[in-house]
Amino acid sequence: MLSLSNSITLLRAPLALLFLLDHIGLRLGVIFLAMMTDSIDGYLARRRRTTSRFGAILDPVMDKFFVMFVLGVLLSEHKLAPWQACAMISRDFSLLAFGLYLSISGLWQGYEFRAIRWGKIATALQFFVLIALTLGMHFPGLFYLVFVLFGLLAFNELWSMKKAAQH
Repeated sequence: MLSLSNSITLLRAPLALLFLLDHIGLRLGVIFLAMMTDSIDGYLARRRRTTSRFGAILDPVMDKFFVMFVLGVLLSEHKLAPWQACAMISRDFSLLAFGLYLSISGLWQGYEFRAIRWGKIATALQFFVLIALTLGMHFPGLFYLVFVLFGLLAFNELWSMKKAAQH
């Protein structure tokens, strides 16, 4: 059975689909609603003491789905270059690499999934950039390298947490 917080998390999927409608006001509303669900779901889970391993995995998965779907729409509309989109999701490549490491090393089951600081910062910046791109703003190319840096910092944070948990 899904908790209220996990149900709110799942709302990001249909919100992403609404981004297909080419209306700036609707798109901005969709992004803001996605940001709100990202804040509310975690708050409710902690407040109601319904946090779960499933929710800890579902929340970032839905964030990534939303961001990647919206980036796909913006790419198809030529509002950013493919390398910029890849830079924006470079942190996700770091997370994938870490997840593969956990799986291969047999540490997946014992790993405590929780939000990390650099992941939260990168997600907030992704949403900010999506809002700006929706409004027709552009960023200098070097700006997108910040996401690569956040990816490296996120990987380092995950690696440090793993080492601390082993001691």
